[in-house]
Amino acid sequence: MDFNGYCVKCREKKDIKDGKVVTTKKGRPMAKGICPDCGTTVTRFLPSKKDK
Repeated sequence: MDFNGYCVKCREKKDIKDGKVVTTKKGRPMAKGICPDCGTTVTRFLPSKKDK
């Protein structure tokens, strides 16, 4: 799946290719992938089903 997230190292929003949806310890969904430019892990919290 493709997501976009904020890369802290590049200080820009980047498109995350081959991102995976993972769940945090507290049960919140999060998109996680790698920045295509610098290789840093980029994450983005997703809305939970409870929020909708």
